Amino acid sequence: MIFDAHFHIIDPEYPLIANQGYLPDPFTADDYLKQVAALDVQGGAIVSGSFQGFDQCYLIAALNKLGKQFVGVTQLPITTSDNEILTLHEHGIRALRFNLYRGGSETVMHLEDFANRIYQLAGWHVELYVDSSDLADLSPMISRLPKVSIDHLGLRQAGFKDLLKLVKQGIKVKASGFMRVDFDVKNALRQIYNINPTALMFGTDLPGTRASRQFSQNDLALIEDTFSKNATNNILWKNAQQFYLGD
Repeated sequence: MIFDAHFHIIDPEYPLIANQGYLPDPFTADDYLKQVAALDVQGGAIVSGSFQGFDQCYLIAALNKLGKQFVGVTQLPITTSDNEILTLHEHGIRALRFNLYRGGSETVMHLEDFANRIYQLAGWHVELYVDSSDLADLSPMISRLPKVSIDHLGLRQAGFKDLLKLVKQGIKVKASGFMRVDFDVKNALRQIYNINPTALMFGTDLPGTRASRQFSQNDLALIEDTFSKNATNNILWKNAQQFYLGD
């Protein structure tokens, strides 16, 4: 079974905001279901992109379509009220994303306060789209946060050692976007798993916006060929399912 811990839904019925001149092609919930039809996807996390800003309507509609085993990862301004957050929680949203790599989210200056507030209020964690080369400066703050995941293996070899230090402290890492990184994926996955077997959470990263290619079966094969059956189950299912849904 697969819990797809990182993918995007891009529904043209809802507003998009050009990010650095980029607007993605449509990729609806129906498109996603067709793309993963051959996989045993039993749940997942829809992640808001930079081009979706603070819009929640598309995310709620997608969650209604995909069902209760899917959760949302949204972007919110610091001015969002407690009642608004709790209402989003009722709709299945479980995490707040800070896009430090491309922007489009709340700024890093509000990261710590907002992360603590949403965790205490609703049990949400924060997800960071961040270049590992920036982790040396950010790690002291990230280490203080109650619950965190980092996207796409941290993207860069520069700073990967800082990512591993955070893994030792319990930070989760998305095993996604293999085409986005500048290092050997298999070696990176092994290093992370050896430090903390609960850290890695697989995601298809569909539809692969701005990436050199989309997710392919070869990405799954790489994991299956690298790890034991039990470890593969942890990465593809157990780690993310427990992190997002707690059961």
